[in-house]
Amino acid sequence: MKIFGNELENKTVEALESCLSKVPFLKIGDIVREPSKEEAKPDLLVKIDLPDGEKYLVVEIKGNGQPRIAREAVNQLLRYRDLLPDAYGVFVAPYISPKSAEICTREEMGYLDLAGNCRLCFGKVYIEQEGKPNVFAKKRDLRSLYSPKAERILRVLLNNSKRKWKTKELADEAQVSLGQVSNVKKLLMDREWAKTEKSGFLLSEPEQLLKEWAENYSFRRNRVIDYYSLKSVVEVEADIAKLCNRKGLLYAFTGFSGAARLAPTVRYQRVFAYVEETEEDISSLLGFKRVSSGANVSLLFPYDVGVFYGRRELEGTQIASPIQIYLDVFGFRGRGEEAAGALLKQVILTQW
Repeated sequence: MKIFGNELENKTVEALESCLSKVPFLKIGDIVREPSKEEAKPDLLVKIDLPDGEKYLVVEIKGNGQPRIAREAVNQLLRYRDLLPDAYGVFVAPYISPKSAEICTREEMGYLDLAGNCRLCFGKVYIEQEGKPNVFAKKRDLRSLYSPKAERILRVLLNNSKRKWKTKELADEAQVSLGQVSNVKKLLMDREWAKTEKSGFLLSEPEQLLKEWAENYSFRRNRVIDYYSLKSVVEVEADIAKLCNRKGLLYAFTGFSGAARLAPTVRYQRVFAYVEETEEDISSLLGFKRVSSGANVSLLFPYDVGVFYGRRELEGTQIASPIQIYLDVFGFRGRGEEAAGALLKQVILTQW
């Protein structure tokens, strides 16, 4: 057995051997870097000995298994197959998403990832394993896509999902650098959640973006302080709005307070509001008592000013954008997920 390459290539060989060893009548022969024809140079060429003869697997390895990368890999494998008609193409990456797997299957290519998902179908061999979680999910691309500055861009795109943006226009609107926009654009394009047209850049899969963002978001990123008030929810919200207007502070109701204003089916007994940081103790001015349990008021002091993007006035008070409210309420298991679902169906999807 002859192997060249880096750690990812070595892990690919281990994963292939582990997967193929499940087939009793199959034997792995040589693993080399180059096929017999010089024009084609897959990352690996694997010789398989079967009862009815030899079979070659041409393997394309990528460090990213997102759909755009998977499509590029499949196109490369199709070119290898033109040169080696009897070979079977296999795409390998650390993690291959269901959409990427579908791209491979549609083109009759195999796939294998280091999380344990695979589909290899050639001759009398059929191996399939799915549902393994993405153990690489917290890698740099997620941190980059859901960093505070990157999230400013996502808010702009999701709140204006039909608009086509030039890079500078998007950077100006989101108040970030051109480089930040380019980085986010690449990450979205890799997932095939966005597309570029002559007139600009826009989202193509806003719902998938919002759902992944929600799964990687927590309202606790803000500085959250819980209080108790003897007043009713309506009275508390009116007091917060009145005080912030008088002091000239940015504020916006979010969570259940925001969702109930947009989706009437949402019921709540606890106030959630973003309030701009100030040197004054506004809780004392409002008569709130800080508590560790039994709170009926939560004030969120923003981790980034971007949370206020898209806020609007409704019934005399400021509420966060539907996108921000969805993110904040999604993290509450049970009722929060129900409220997020109602908000998505009744408000957000109708705007997209």
